[in-house]
Amino acid sequence: MQPRNMSMSGVVDLAAVKAAQEAKAKAEQARAQAAREGGTGAISPADLVIDVDEAGFERDVLQRSAEVPVVIDFWAEWCEPCKQLSPVLERLAVEYNGRFLLAKVDVDANQMLMQQFGIQGIPAVFAVVAGQALPLFQGAAGEAQIRQTLDQLVQVGEQRFGLTGLTVDPEAVPGGAPAAPERPAGPHDGLLEAAVQALDSGDLSGAVQAYKNVLNEDPGNEEAKLGLAQAELLQRVQGVDPQQVRRDAADKPADVQAQIAAADLDLVGGHVDDAFGRLIETVQRTVGDDRDTVRMRLLELFEVVGPDDPRVIAARRALARALF
Repeated sequence: MQPRNMSMSGVVDLAAVKAAQEAKAKAEQARAQAAREGGTGAISPADLVIDVDEAGFERDVLQRSAEVPVVIDFWAEWCEPCKQLSPVLERLAVEYNGRFLLAKVDVDANQMLMQQFGIQGIPAVFAVVAGQALPLFQGAAGEAQIRQTLDQLVQVGEQRFGLTGLTVDPEAVPGGAPAAPERPAGPHDGLLEAAVQALDSGDLSGAVQAYKNVLNEDPGNEEAKLGLAQAELLQRVQGVDPQQVRRDAADKPADVQAQIAAADLDLVGGHVDDAFGRLIETVQRTVGDDRDTVRMRLLELFEVVGPDDPRVIAARRALARALF
C-alpha cells in the first residue's frame, strides 16, 4: 500500500481554546499528584511506547492525550509493512524524548477500535491530542515524512493545546507515573483564563474582549489570535436561523453578506473546504469594496483553522489566483 498523506487538523473544533485550558489543567493536576506522592512525575524511556487495547483505550490514550500527543500505530503480526514502520516509530518515540507517546494497537485483537477509526488498511497511524483524533498517514511512510509529520503534531500540541510533553528520566523505573514538565506561568495566563471562563459561561462578548486585551499587550500571542477568531465566529452565528441563511445564500449568489453568513455556518459545521470555496468563488464574482469584504472574512476564517493547515495553504493559493 502506498503512503497517503492525510490532514492533521480534522474538522474545525470551535472549543479548541477550552480544550487547551482543560489539557493544561489536567497536566497541572498530574504534576500536583506526583508532588504529593513525593515523586518527580518522570517516566522511563521504555514507557514512551505502550501496548493499548479496547479496555484501556480511554485511560491510556484519551486521558493521556490531555498531557501529551498520543500517536497510535495500528498494526498486525501478519502485516509486513507494519514490521518496517513500527520499529521506526518506536525509535523516534524515544528520540523525541517525551514530546509524544506511542500507543500500539493490534487490530486483530481490537477490531472495534479499528472500526471506530474507520481504518481500511494497515499500517495506519493516527494521533489523539486533547481528546481529538487526527489522521496522520496510512501505509509504509519514509522516515523523513514521518519526522515532518511528528514535528507538525508536536507543534500543534504545544501551540494549540499547551501540551509540552512528558518528563523522561533515563534512570526512572519503567511503569512510573507520567506527567508533563513544569511550565512557567506566562504573563497573560490570567487574561487567557478569563477568556476561557467567559466562553464557558456563554459570554462571547466578554471572551472577545479578553482575547483583545491579550493581543493589545502581546500582538503575536498565537493562543489569543486563535481564541479571538473562534470567539468572533461563534458570536456571528449565535442565534441565526441556519435554514434561512442557507436559503438566502442559494437564492442570492451575488449577495456578499449572504455568502459570508453561509461560509460561517459551513465552518462551524466542520465543512472547511466548502466555507473556503464559497468565499473564493465570491471573490471571483465581486469587485471593489465587496471583494475586499469577502477577502477579509476569508482571512479571518484562515485564523480559525490555523495557518499551517493544508486546507488553509491550498485556499491561500486559490485566493491569490482569484485576486491576481
